[in-house]
Amino acid sequence: MSFIVDCQSHIFPREYAELLTRNRNSLRISGGDGVYQIDYGGVQRFRLNLDDYSPRSKLADMDRSGVDMSVISVNIPAPDMLEPQLALKGARICNDAIAALCAKHPDRFVGIASLPLNDLPAAIAELERAVSELDLRGVFLPSHVDGVHLDDPRFEPFYARVAALGVPLVLHPTVPVWADAIREHSMIPMAGFMIDTSFAMLRLILGGAMERHPQLKVVHPHCGGALPYLMGRVVEQTEVKRRGRDHISQSPRETYRRVYLDLVSPSQLAVNFALDFAGAGNLLFGSDHPWVTIDAIMQYVSELDCSPAEMALILGGNARELFGID
Repeated sequence: MSFIVDCQSHIFPREYAELLTRNRNSLRISGGDGVYQIDYGGVQRFRLNLDDYSPRSKLADMDRSGVDMSVISVNIPAPDMLEPQLALKGARICNDAIAALCAKHPDRFVGIASLPLNDLPAAIAELERAVSELDLRGVFLPSHVDGVHLDDPRFEPFYARVAALGVPLVLHPTVPVWADAIREHSMIPMAGFMIDTSFAMLRLILGGAMERHPQLKVVHPHCGGALPYLMGRVVEQTEVKRRGRDHISQSPRETYRRVYLDLVSPSQLAVNFALDFAGAGNLLFGSDHPWVTIDAIMQYVSELDCSPAEMALILGGNARELFGID
């Protein structure tokens, strides 16, 4: 029987939620007693109920769905969106909470670090602490860092250090900088998140970070957003028309073969296409719990047309190697 790893699962520490209420830039959070309203500059609001993130509920849902282990991270907003005096404290709260939960349930959880990426020296120092002291196994990377694109040269030392440590970058959506254009009809979570992570991944490729750091490992969530579907056009632009090649020497398709896709998508067609596009060796089971039920994604994954050996890789084998799970 396959060892099953859920590679996208979230918690939200109460101490971090309370810290967010002290933030005074465009990101505002109100409420208390475990229920909060998060306002992203007036373009998007989310309700946060900490009961939804209860470790007890998560473990019960994992048991019910047959998940052996979850790779946990703190959901958005990431610390880089906070005022500078709060960002590092927020990251440390998130990382300490995840490490404590992993230590309490070492056979059920491994963790992903949150970093104050708006302060690179502090982020690199916290990265070192998270990996060497807290034994966290990856890095939560938002699709932009408080409006700064991921191919900005300022991030080069960060990517170099992540690559040297051998931990993966795990991309995750955040509210896009262009969100005002799609604020109506719930289009931000509906489509904006998927497009923004696709732009972010494309910037990591076309900006050259993936080539400069060939050991860098990246997880692109939600079946790669829109990028796998658009990859033919990307390649035609770079390899035929020779556009967008200022920082790359190889085809974006070849670089993207190193990237892992998680299968968090409520669509059998999308999950099937991810397998056809990336192959079983680059797919990861994930649920986005508690935002999505584990069983919902498990049903789509179980319908994939692949061999038992390939299914074992998708459900947990790839994740065990990527995140160093014994």
